[in-house]
Amino acid sequence: MDGIPRHVAIIMDGNGRWAEQRGAQRVKGHEAGVHSVRRVLEESRKYGIRYVTLYAFSSENWNRPQDEVNALMSLFAEYLVKERQALLDQNIRMRSIGDRSRLPDDVCSKLEALEHDTKHCEGMDLILAISYGGRDEILRASRRFMQEVIEGSLSVEELNDENFAQCLDTAGIPDPDLLIRTSGEYRISNFLLWQLAYTEILVTETLWPDFSREEFASCLSAYAKRDRRYGRTTIDSHVIAASDSA
Repeated sequence: MDGIPRHVAIIMDGNGRWAEQRGAQRVKGHEAGVHSVRRVLEESRKYGIRYVTLYAFSSENWNRPQDEVNALMSLFAEYLVKERQALLDQNIRMRSIGDRSRLPDDVCSKLEALEHDTKHCEGMDLILAISYGGRDEILRASRRFMQEVIEGSLSVEELNDENFAQCLDTAGIPDPDLLIRTSGEYRISNFLLWQLAYTEILVTETLWPDFSREEFASCLSAYAKRDRRYGRTTIDSHVIAASDSA
């Protein structure tokens, strides 16, 4: 397939509704969603996608009922242990973005351990957005930039897109080419507000636990048909694309 995105970001929505439709507790939907994560990672490696960012737990999700939050944290801790060998076998590096200071100690320690154990993997980067909010990230990046100004390593005049991006959680990671949101909701929910400036967006009605390999392939096929202009005219974008490939 031509036109494969380098970086795919996914808002994994619909786990709770999937469980409620089956008369089960919401956490059962999150447990079922882990299988979709595995499918997407396997397919991404097959297609040669270099980066996959998954919106796993937002900063606003801390406001959910405590029982659900506790269950999700337990599920994260379990995932970080169980998936270790699979990530190593597939040559996938685990990375995370978000405010990990709010995470339980066991989740934080397991996340750090998995990041350490997979840091040599070069086949693909899995970026887990956990305790993450786009506005919060921009505020934290602003504080980092101001601190560098205070310390003298940067000046106010050096505030530009490139230098500011280096203060974001995603420093060194290219912006997503494609954002997929499941469950039919047409909003980005405070996800990667800076990074999604020119990202192509696809929304599917499918709930995340039902997101199949075939539907992922369909999303990639639809992306390949998009004309990404980055604010240019169609003619200009085609001229630039042709010169880049020459």
